[in-house]
Amino acid sequence: MRKMTIRTRLTLVYGGMLLAGGLLLLGITYLLVFQRLGDKMFITKSLDTELQPPGAGGGLSGTTVANIQGEIRSSALQALLTQGGIALAVVVAVGLAFSWLIAGRLLQPLHRVTETARRIAGAPDRGLHERIALNSPYDEVKELADTFDLMIARLDKSFDVQRRFIVNASHELRTPLTLNRTLLEVSTDTPDAGPELRQLGRTLLAVNARHEKLIDGLLLLARSERAVADRSYVDLADVVSHVAAQHTAEAPEVTAVADEAPTSGNAVLLERMVHNLVENGVRHNVPSGGWVRVESGTRPDGVYVTVRNTGPVVPRYEVPNLFEPFRRLGPERAGGTGAGLGLSIVRAVATAHGGTVFADPRDGGGLTVTVILPTAAGSDYLT
Repeated sequence: MRKMTIRTRLTLVYGGMLLAGGLLLLGITYLLVFQRLGDKMFITKSLDTELQPPGAGGGLSGTTVANIQGEIRSSALQALLTQGGIALAVVVAVGLAFSWLIAGRLLQPLHRVTETARRIAGAPDRGLHERIALNSPYDEVKELADTFDLMIARLDKSFDVQRRFIVNASHELRTPLTLNRTLLEVSTDTPDAGPELRQLGRTLLAVNARHEKLIDGLLLLARSERAVADRSYVDLADVVSHVAAQHTAEAPEVTAVADEAPTSGNAVLLERMVHNLVENGVRHNVPSGGWVRVESGTRPDGVYVTVRNTGPVVPRYEVPNLFEPFRRLGPERAGGTGAGLGLSIVRAVATAHGGTVFADPRDGGGLTVTVILPTAAGSDYLT
């Protein structure tokens, strides 16, 4: 059951206080009128007795006058309660309406804080640059908005520092790795290099290549976590066909069903996203007799790319960990040649394009990974 909003509670409190005050005022008025009518009737009765001549046969008896006065007093008090109650009901109704409007007016800055927080939660990277900047007299809501802006500013600065560190560290590490690769290639290509030296060189080159791939993945991850500002029309069907064709030569088990899937974004990042999905499916497939299927198409909530493969059984509770950087599943994945950034980059690219990604274990082994992105009309990008 949905709880009452603050606006509703404030309205009920204001209306309840107004009703209590009105009832108190009506009760005091009733007592004062009751007492006043009693005094007036006592005086009227005394005057009527004094004005009656002794032994006069005309006029009203004292009992009759008292009955008439009682009826008048009862009728007056009843009219006071009835008409006063109606007036009080009207006043309370009008008061509730004004209380509702006033409460909404007072809570409007709070709604602005809530809407800003919701936008930031929906787009973490892009939203961190947004501020409430509430322009109103300093009060509790203004203090809340300023504190919220300060918190977001510090988070924004922290994420920027983290990204710059990754980019700078990756660039600094790339130079010595490039130098190492050059030296190893020169050393192993010399005529006097023996078989053991050549084997050692090939091993070190493979290790060096893995480190270079890791650094490239870190750079791509830092880049893809930023929201995509410059967007263009991209049909994921073309991307799927292109990536599948690249893998078919080395992995004939890869098949593609590329249906039209129009979206908008950075074509290079989207291609890398699909490439990582297919590469992940091929790397973690069964040694023989397996298959990898990549599909694209449209669905009610957007366009999608899905990659299914055969492979080892994946526990469902381990699936969320697969999207974390440097996380692998089980010993069969720990000894692989990957850098542990494939699905992390997929999630970062999907999030930067306003999409989502999720994975489901297949019965009998393997994984189904699906990326959903917003649909875009091609006419929106035609000039």
